[in-house]
Amino acid sequence: CHHYTNKSCEECLKNVTCLWCVSSGRCVEYPVRRVLPPADLCELRSARWGVCWVNFEALIIAMSVVGGTILITLGVCCYCCCCKKKSKKQVSERPDKDDERAARERERRRVRQEERRAEMKSRHDEIRRKYGKV
Repeated sequence: CHHYTNKSCEECLKNVTCLWCVSSGRCVEYPVRRVLPPADLCELRSARWGVCWVNFEALIIAMSVVGGTILITLGVCCYCCCCKKKSKKQVSERPDKDDERAARERERRRVRQEERRAEMKSRHDEIRRKYGKV
C-alpha cells in the first residue's frame, strides 16, 4: 500500500487491504485486527476505505442510523403482532364465555322444568288417590 502514497485515492483503494488518509495523502495498510483505524494512523473523518467518497465517520453514523431504524421497526412490529394476537384471543374468548353462560342458563331451565314436572306428577297422583282412581 505504501507504493500508492502521494498518488490518488482511487489508485490506493483498488487494493482492498489499503486505507487512504485524505489529510496526509498516505496510502496505508488497513489494520485488520481492529475494526476502526486508530487515530494515530488516520482520523476517522479523513479515512477512506472501499470508496473515496465515504469517510469512516459518515459510515459509522449512517450505519448506526440504519441499524437503529431497523431495530425500532422490528420492535414496533413485534409489539403490534403481540397486541393483535391478544385482541384476537380476547375476541375469540368472548363467544366461548357467552356459549358457557347460555349453556348454564339452559341447564337451569331444564332443572326447573324437571322440578315442575315432578311437582305436577305428585299433584296428579295425589288427586287420583283422593278420588280413588289409582
